[in-house]
Amino acid sequence: MISAGSPEAPVLVRREWCKGCGICIAMCPKKVLEAAPDGKAVVARPDDCTRCETCEIMCPDFAVRVVAKRAAAPAGRREAVADGR
Repeated sequence: MISAGSPEAPVLVRREWCKGCGICIAMCPKKVLEAAPDGKAVVARPDDCTRCETCEIMCPDFAVRVVAKRAAAPAGRREAVADGR
């Protein structure tokens, strides 16, 4: 399971920018985000995120960012980088 604060989390919320309007929470089709006690968005169910980017697009304060899934480098490419090629 991915924790909301891990580097693999699909959604990042900049709490210092979030004003707690709830738009991202309301618009998420998978209900990945929830309101914390202070009203600001938190990632409650990162495993349910489909990376549709609706939360990022709808946030009026640019506080939400959907992170691209990291692709593993092909084995041959890792060796080439290690050899300096």
